[in-house]
Amino acid sequence: MGYGRWDNNDWDKHATSTRGKSTSQIFNQSSIKQSMDPRGIAVRESRDSVKNPNSTPIILALDVTGSMGVIADRMAREGLGTLVEAIIDRQPVSDPHIMVMGVGDAYFDRAPLQASQFEADIRIAEQLKDIYLEKGGGGNHFESYNLPWYFATTKTDIDSVKRGKKGIIFTFGDEECPAVLEAKHIKKFLGDDVPADISTKDLLKMVSAKYDVYHVVVEQGNHALSHKKEVYDSWNKVLPPERIIALKDYNKLSEVLVSVLEVHNGKEPADVVKSWQGPTAKVVEDAISHMKPGIANNNNVPLPPKSLKLKLKP
Repeated sequence: MGYGRWDNNDWDKHATSTRGKSTSQIFNQSSIKQSMDPRGIAVRESRDSVKNPNSTPIILALDVTGSMGVIADRMAREGLGTLVEAIIDRQPVSDPHIMVMGVGDAYFDRAPLQASQFEADIRIAEQLKDIYLEKGGGGNHFESYNLPWYFATTKTDIDSVKRGKKGIIFTFGDEECPAVLEAKHIKKFLGDDVPADISTKDLLKMVSAKYDVYHVVVEQGNHALSHKKEVYDSWNKVLPPERIIALKDYNKLSEVLVSVLEVHNGKEPADVVKSWQGPTAKVVEDAISHMKPGIANNNNVPLPPKSLKLKLKP
């Protein structure tokens, strides 16, 4: 998918439709929508086309538990338009194809993973509103942020890889990184039979064959406010430091994301910071100053050895 092209007029109409509405009026699903349910998804495709000849698949996996629903709300009202328009204007990547996901807790929630199509036009926003804000989670101090990695590994087919260019995954949340993805949860929520649990570190190696992975720590989230050290310590055990992004103001999420993409593809962090004004520049600086430019060309996450390639049970 992803054959359309972003039109600012379409976004303006969409944004107008959200004004004066509550979060529950914008996100009015009372359960997971069938089209977003991974159990019924064979594959999600990001295809090159006449309108998007050099597609860049980008997955935005949003924590929708507890207080984190505010991120999806922000994206639906303003953030998505700011993000796509900034990508088109600044061109950190070519021809963005965006998939949105809802992420919860596989141990407690009914719908810990939801996945849209890859799209390049206003359908991104339309599908964002289809996410079921379950607002669940549990007391285990993590959410299932590794479910999007499994989905991206097994259920996406992206043309960019055929051109030697990886996609990009962003997960967002305020809790720790889970240590493992259990086989029973893969079966229950994605319908796949796998022979054993998969460690999150092994999942990272698997997904890194097709995607560069970032996690955005939403520091204003309730859990991060009281357990910030534990949150960062857990992510530092899995991801390289430059792949962990500190978001100190979720209202600047889109500006931070496009800034990450700019550094990812070669710009110096200091130059990117200077391109923003006022409080935005400070939030961006806090998020990207530790990054190394050109991660897209200098991937420091090793590709999986053959022994780690996922084999589903027949």
